[in-house]
Amino acid sequence: MTVPPPGAVVAAFAGEVPIERLAGGRGVTWRAGSVVLRPAEALGETEWASDVLNRLERSAEFAVPEPLRDDRGSWTRDGWHAQRWVPGAADPSRVDDVLSAGEAFHRALARVPKPDFLERRDLPWARADRIAWGEEEGPWDALLDALRAAYRPVHLPEQLIHGDLLGNVLFADDRPPAVIDWAPYWRPAAYASAIAVADAACWHGYPLGRLASDHGIPEWRHLLVRALVFRMATLHVLGAWSNDLTRRHVPVVRAVLALE
Repeated sequence: MTVPPPGAVVAAFAGEVPIERLAGGRGVTWRAGSVVLRPAEALGETEWASDVLNRLERSAEFAVPEPLRDDRGSWTRDGWHAQRWVPGAADPSRVDDVLSAGEAFHRALARVPKPDFLERRDLPWARADRIAWGEEEGPWDALLDALRAAYRPVHLPEQLIHGDLLGNVLFADDRPPAVIDWAPYWRPAAYASAIAVADAACWHGYPLGRLASDHGIPEWRHLLVRALVFRMATLHVLGAWSNDLTRRHVPVVRAVLALE
C-alpha cells in the first residue's frame, strides 16, 4: 500500500491537518502533524501490539511511540493505525547503543505472553524466522547450507523480541532512545542483538573483527549464525537474492563461522 490514508482516517486520528509521506517504513508511513499513520497488520497484530505498548512500563533507558486511538476509541480505522510522532534519527553506526536500548525494551516485555497470531503469520519475514530456527524448510544455497551445518542447539529462554532493531532505534538529544516499528517474534532476547549486529556487518561497515565481541551474551556465535540465516532467507523468500548479495555476505559468513 503506497497510497495515502483516506481523509476520514486522518481526521479520525489527527484532525484536519495536511499529511506527508515519511522516508523508510517500506514507503507506507505518513505523518499528519504530531501523528504517524501506517497500514495495520493482519491477524489482530496491530490491536495486540497497541495494547502491549500502551501498558508498557516507562523507562529512562528507552521510549516507544504512544499508540493512539481514533475518535471512536479504537486502535485501528479502515485498515490504518496511528502513533504519536517521536523526534530523532536512526544511526546504524551506534551499534552498542542500539543493543542497550533493545535490551531494556526486551526486559520490559519479558512477562508478556506469546500471542497466537505469531504461529499464523505467513509474511516473508515470518517464514524466514521459522527457516532460521529449523521450523520450516529453507531454500537451497551454498552459504545458507554452510551456516546451517554449523547449527547447535540454543539453550536460552524465549520471549517477545524486536526482530529489526538496527534501523528502528531513534536517537535525539536529551531523550531516551526511541524503539519504533516493533517487529515481534518469539525468540531468545539476545537473538535480537545478533540480528542487529549481523545487519551492521552486512550493510553498514561494522568491523568483522568485532563480531567476536559477544557483548556478554551466552551462545553468541550460535545466535549470529541463525541471525544471518534469517536475513539471507528473507531475501531468498522475497526473490531478491543475487550474485551481488552473495558477494556482500560471503565475508560476514566466513567471519562468523570462524568464531569459536
